[in-house]
Amino acid sequence: MIGLAEHSGRVPYSIASAPIDTAATRRLDFLIRIEPSGRWGHQFDTLDVGAAIGVQGPYGSFTLPPQPEESRFLFIAGGTGIAPIRAMIRQALVVGPKRPMRLLYSAKTAEDFAYLPELGAMASRDGLELRLHVTRESPGAGRVGLAQLAPLVDAMDTLCFVCGPESMVAEVPRMLLELGIDQGRIRVEEW
Repeated sequence: MIGLAEHSGRVPYSIASAPIDTAATRRLDFLIRIEPSGRWGHQFDTLDVGAAIGVQGPYGSFTLPPQPEESRFLFIAGGTGIAPIRAMIRQALVVGPKRPMRLLYSAKTAEDFAYLPELGAMASRDGLELRLHVTRESPGAGRVGLAQLAPLVDAMDTLCFVCGPESMVAEVPRMLLELGIDQGRIRVEEW
């Protein structure tokens, strides 16, 4: 939960930095989309570099397990839902045995992909299989569906993580179940 230091109000945001990065830099990273409508991030739109913010937490259990039994990871992110996914991917690349990792990242437009250069570098350098899905720029694109997920689910011992808009968090786990992934291997971030 973060907010302006001088106010008591806090809103939930996911930490975008991996625990190993935070330990090294003693810094937390957050991805905050500021919308002109004031719906999201409006309390941060006038923040100056070095300004103090208030932080409570962390809370929740949407994290990479320390010793997962699964042999591979599938991450599905929508929009700013990439923040905790990024943290988990960065952590997985440094800690524990290496596992095949796939990321399906969905955004409204090509300009809405956060961390794209970094994710591209992880794909070319570290073997992250990266698939991008744009929902609004091309006719018929739409939301992530079975057509995008099915090619990524080729082993039932895949640990899946889903974070994004409410509709994605509701629909994608049902599709993963339909593709044969056990409920216990599907993790979602919910507010």
